[in-house]
Amino acid sequence: MTSYLLRRVPSAILVLLFASMAIFAVIRLVPGDPATILAGQDASPEALASIRADLGLDQPVLTQYLTWLAGMIRLDPGKSYMIGGDIGGLVRAGLLNTVVLTATALLFAVVLAGLAAIGSVLANRRWLDSVLAGANTLAVALPTFVTGVLFVVVFAVILPILPAGGTPPDGFFSRPGIAFQYLVLPALCLALPSAAALARFLTASLQTELGKPYVTTAQALGIRRRRIVLTQALPNALPATVTVLGLQVGALLGGAVLVEAIFAWPGLGLLIERAISDRDYPLVQALLLLSVLVFVVTQLLTDIVNAVLDPRIRLGGAS
Repeated sequence: MTSYLLRRVPSAILVLLFASMAIFAVIRLVPGDPATILAGQDASPEALASIRADLGLDQPVLTQYLTWLAGMIRLDPGKSYMIGGDIGGLVRAGLLNTVVLTATALLFAVVLAGLAAIGSVLANRRWLDSVLAGANTLAVALPTFVTGVLFVVVFAVILPILPAGGTPPDGFFSRPGIAFQYLVLPALCLALPSAAALARFLTASLQTELGKPYVTTAQALGIRRRRIVLTQALPNALPATVTVLGLQVGALLGGAVLVEAIFAWPGLGLLIERAISDRDYPLVQALLLLSVLVFVVTQLLTDIVNAVLDPRIRLGGAS
C-alpha cells in the first residue's frame, strides 16, 4: 500500500500545480483592471498606481504567480479587496457550513442509492425497476434550482413543517434535532441527482455481477438470492461504484453554489458567487484552487478505498 500511495501522491501534486497555473492565467484574462474596479472610474493615476502596488499588480506576472502560490502553500492567501477582510477568515467562516451540507448530501445520496439499487435487485420485479428508472430520470432531469424551489414551496409554505432557509441559530451541534430540520431540504435537494446517478450505476454493476459464473454456482448450491447479493455481488460491485462516488463529490460541490443561493446557506458556494459578481479576483483564485484541492484529495481517497477493496489495484500499482 505504501508503494501505491507513493505513486499516487506525486501525480496529485502535479495536478494541483497545473491547476494553479490555469486558474492564475484565466483570472488574468478576465476583462477589466482590478485597480480601476476597486478605485472607481474617476480615480487619479496616483491612486491607481498606489492600489496596483498594494495588490502587487506592478510586479512581473511570474513574480505575482510565485508570490500567490507561496501564500497559498503557507495558508495565507491574502486579502479580499472588494468584500473586505482576510481571505482565510472568509473561507473558514463558510467552510463549516459547506462541509456539513455536502457531507449530509453525500450521506443522503449513498443511502438513497443503496436502498434503490439493492431493493431493485433483491425484489427482481419489472414494475419496481420501471418505477425506480422513472424516479432516477426525474431526479436527473429536474435542475437543482427547480427542485429547491419546489421543496421550499411545498415544505416551507404549503406545509410549513421545515425552515425555508438559513442555518441553525445555535449551531449544528448544540441541538441536533433543530439542525437536521435546517439541513434536510438543502441536503436532499443537493443529493437527488447524485443519488440517481449512483443508483443507476450500482444497479447495473450488481446485475452484471449476478450474471457471472460464481453466482450461478452459488444458486446451484441453494444459497438464497439475498445472501448472494449482500455477501458476494455487492462487495464485487463496490470498487467501481466507489470511483463514481468520488466523482459525485465534485458534482455536489458544484451544485452547492445554486443550493446555497436558494436556501440562503452562507457557505463557500454563496461566497464564490459573491466574489465572482464583485470581481474579487484574489478571493476567486483562492476558492477555485480550494475546490480543485478538495476534488484531488477526494480522488486520492477514492483510489485508496478502491485499493483496499480490490487488492489487484494496489498490487498492480506496486508492480
